[in-house]
Amino acid sequence: MTAPALPALPVLPVLDPDTAQRAFRAVLDALARPGVPAALPPAGDVPAALLPVLALADLDTGVCVLGDTGGAWADALTTATSAPAAPLAAARLVAALRPLAAGELATVRTGSAAAPEDAALVALAVPDMNGGPALRLSGPGVPDTRTVAPRGLPPDLVTARSGAAFPAGADLLLVSPDGTVLGLPRTTVIEPEDEEV
Repeated sequence: MTAPALPALPVLPVLDPDTAQRAFRAVLDALARPGVPAALPPAGDVPAALLPVLALADLDTGVCVLGDTGGAWADALTTATSAPAAPLAAARLVAALRPLAAGELATVRTGSAAAPEDAALVALAVPDMNGGPALRLSGPGVPDTRTVAPRGLPPDLVTARSGAAFPAGADLLLVSPDGTVLGLPRTTVIEPEDEEV
């Protein structure tokens, strides 16, 4: 008797030190300078929005992959990093390979006033960094204000972000297919503008 063949999983490399450091640096730069594009290193066949989670995950950090039909990327991620899989509401690192539905952003971990560091970091795949509704950013790391207009944002982004009591709230990384990343840390105020950029 032979065992049924298992479906092939995508292979995620354990990042070499140089690639891991460049990915970490891009995430750090994006979060330190909200709305200023940073570049993730090339990821081969790995979806660009998965790379920040691959670089940051460890044994103690619950991860969630959304938009992963069949769970192959989530399985590959947990195998490569030994990070435990977690549901969206409990994950510290989230790779959203599909657009977030209304209400999903409000369900991610936001930490608390006593422990804001318990919040989730969400790496959200967006189709483009331009062509969407214009958003005005302000707060730490943003001199005066900065305007961004990425496409593919959750419809309730502004409302969900304003619903978390500071210093709680989730950190967002918007990641385009070419590896461009924009950071929207929880300290950034996001307001809609009237016209599109």
